[in-house]
Amino acid sequence: ISTVSPKMADTCGQVLLGSGLTVLSHPLMYIKVLIQVGHEPLAPTLGRNLFGRQVYQLPGLFAYAKHIIKIDGKAGLFKGLGPRLCAGSIGTIVHSRVLQKCQEEGTLQVLGGQQKAAEGSLQHVVNETTKEMVARSCATIVTHPFHVITLRCMVQFIGRETKYSGVFDSIVTIYREEGMLGFFAGLIPRLLCDILSLWICNLLAHAINTYAIDDSMSHTGEIKNCSQAVTGFFASMLTYPFVLVSNLMAVNNCGLAGGLPPYASVYPTWVDCWRHLSREGNMSRGNSLFFRKLPAGKMYAVDQQRFF
Repeated sequence: ISTVSPKMADTCGQVLLGSGLTVLSHPLMYIKVLIQVGHEPLAPTLGRNLFGRQVYQLPGLFAYAKHIIKIDGKAGLFKGLGPRLCAGSIGTIVHSRVLQKCQEEGTLQVLGGQQKAAEGSLQHVVNETTKEMVARSCATIVTHPFHVITLRCMVQFIGRETKYSGVFDSIVTIYREEGMLGFFAGLIPRLLCDILSLWICNLLAHAINTYAIDDSMSHTGEIKNCSQAVTGFFASMLTYPFVLVSNLMAVNNCGLAGGLPPYASVYPTWVDCWRHLSREGNMSRGNSLFFRKLPAGKMYAVDQQRFF
């Protein structure tokens, strides 16, 4: 009788749960990506801010979703879901295997004579974060080609193209036009985002748990979990520009209208993209899907459905 190991069962459970969450969150990511590349299909409308003042606002998540449904139907909200599910499943398996290998290596070091760092100490946090960093980085590198395909499937909405349809067709298209490097467009800022976010989150949470939370306090466990969530949110806010630059570079100059002039500039490197966004004051574009204020000093171009 063949038996499934607990670790294998745990990984399968993570894949299933991750796939379910991916399907549910996909429309949100789709809209976010279109906003990140600067696509504004709906003109600003006059509304009121939180203080009751009249301001010109850009359409939020629900208005944008209605616009996509009007053009492509409800199924249109799930463009790029196939490659994203592939990325999520493969990423979970790679992350799990690499992390397991790192944990085993750590155990062997301890058995070999090196003293294990005390639970909750800074050394322990550094050791665990390093293992997690290696596992996440491996998963990101392996799944990045699927991430690139996902983004390009989404950005096709702008020019109404059908260049990237299925996963296999997209792989052939990218390899034929850009070679192997095309599969890793925007990888460096994405890796930097993952690494910086992880270290900021874990070190900040450790500092709060060590110096701001007393173990004698009631509900210490819940408070520590809450601090982890808060630091995670803070880290994601700080590293958001890397996400934006990575996504823009993944679609830049790939033959789609959304990544070519006059709609978008062509950037030789991700650093050039970063500098251009910084100069334009667009480093947080797409960060919010609600209460989107009209960018100061920008003009809305009706024909191109974007700002100048």
